[in-house]
Amino acid sequence: MTLVDRVTARFTEVVGADPLGVWSAPGRITIIGDHTDYNAGLSLPIAIDLSVVVAVGIRDDGRVRVVSPFDDTTTVELARCVPGSVSGWAAVPLGVLWALGGSRGGATGLDIVIDSDIPAGQDFGASSAIACAVAVAVNDLWEIDLGRMELVHACQRAEHDMVGTPTTMVNTATAMSGETDSAVLIDCQLAEATVVPFALADAGLALLVIVSDEQRSPGGAANQDRRASCERAAGSLGVETLRDLTVNDLPRVRETQDEETYRRVRHVVTENARVAAVAELLWSDGPRAIGDFLIASYLSMRDDFDVHNLHSARAIHSAQRAGALGARMTGGGLGGVVIALVPTELLAFVERKVRQAFTDEHLGEPELFVVTPSRGAHRVH
Repeated sequence: MTLVDRVTARFTEVVGADPLGVWSAPGRITIIGDHTDYNAGLSLPIAIDLSVVVAVGIRDDGRVRVVSPFDDTTTVELARCVPGSVSGWAAVPLGVLWALGGSRGGATGLDIVIDSDIPAGQDFGASSAIACAVAVAVNDLWEIDLGRMELVHACQRAEHDMVGTPTTMVNTATAMSGETDSAVLIDCQLAEATVVPFALADAGLALLVIVSDEQRSPGGAANQDRRASCERAAGSLGVETLRDLTVNDLPRVRETQDEETYRRVRHVVTENARVAAVAELLWSDGPRAIGDFLIASYLSMRDDFDVHNLHSARAIHSAQRAGALGARMTGGGLGGVVIALVPTELLAFVERKVRQAFTDEHLGEPELFVVTPSRGAHRVH
């Protein structure tokens, strides 16, 4: 049974009628450009072929019923979908309704049933995918006729104000703007998303994702410490954000900042430059040309931003030794999921070598799977 079939059947079971439609939004993986987003920088993610789907119907009692993938159900008055009114997972879809203006379009209530095959955790953007799937559904059903970037900002407001998560536009813009065989170049300063070619299959490549228990941790307070360090550095250097600095500014940064702050700034500045270079290479030479930049990004995150752990190091080194063109940690946490750009003919060999490396180090069994660049949020039927 497909995810769409499953959510449709669940909707019919819960509501006793067929949904008016089913909408989908993808998760995401960052190819390059992490810890740049909250510095108004550049990031290059892809929408992946794992998604959230929502089945939605109209009801006439002024209430919203939301059923989660875990079969938890929350029912509230539509008029009471405001910040502070609800907590937990349901705050995401209900926050979208609030951000889109309550009962605009004459709707008096909604049934929303959600299902997903996106792995949990911020590295895959599951929460933002829920927001985007609900946003495109409500945009259609309420006939609001908002553009994609307007929906991105509505989803951001939902996560900021209703959920209390300080997200940037990267997850939502990717889920909204993603296309098959493409990456999305996101400029967080200009609030722009540009589609860039990323045809892995045509280049004979696969994008392998490696997840371990250690890598599922988002980093928490340590991550916030790095964010605060970047904000202090920007203030000290007299710029609004670190995006306003270039590689040519790094000697001045070294002269005026302590060693740790300098390294934090150097990662953000050089990572922005790497994102821009990779986007240009994807247009000119294709994905086989970007492996060295993935490795450089990993080293920068490890050495300058102190983002590392034994699990990710073993995954990256074993994948590269087995023939991956490049590998790096990905995601906004402090360890992240690992991605490896692998020639398809070596995929099984690389997977075997990564698993063997984890076994040799007694690190437990990693989860390995391949993702492909996929379409952004849309109506399924």
